[in-house]
Amino acid sequence: MEIKRRYCLNKKEIKKLKEELNNIFEKEIIPNKANIEIAITEDYEMVLANNEPIAFKINNKVYPTLKTILKHNLNSGKVVVDMGALRFIANGADVMAPGIVDADEEIKEGDIIFVVDENHNKPLCVGIALMDGKSMKESNKGKAINTIHYIGDDVWNF
Repeated sequence: MEIKRRYCLNKKEIKKLKEELNNIFEKEIIPNKANIEIAITEDYEMVLANNEPIAFKINNKVYPTLKTILKHNLNSGKVVVDMGALRFIANGADVMAPGIVDADEEIKEGDIIFVVDENHNKPLCVGIALMDGKSMKESNKGKAINTIHYIGDDVWNF
């Protein structure tokens, strides 16, 4: 993956970015006094805090990286899948409702969420909820989450 351009954000842009990320998981993601940069690639804009990828933008929407979720031990917006779904998610597949074991009931359709496995509780992917949390747990058919970023993709390897 080739970085086309890289630039630092000003204080106003950093404040807006902080608000967007804090609203997703209700937790302070960007450290104070961090050097915040944007690295532009062909597919997305990577947000770097002190040269560490913390989020990325696609179509002006901000998504946290899996490494950020791991680092901050986030719980809101979490969906748990069974071990049978693991190999599909690891290849970037969308998450199907039958594989979901548990979900945060506060999740609403359209929310940015993350998926963990039931045994190790480690993040596997970041996606957009296609149904609410309660429906994810109860439904036996259909696509529940549109995967945006998963372990092993370009964002992970940035």
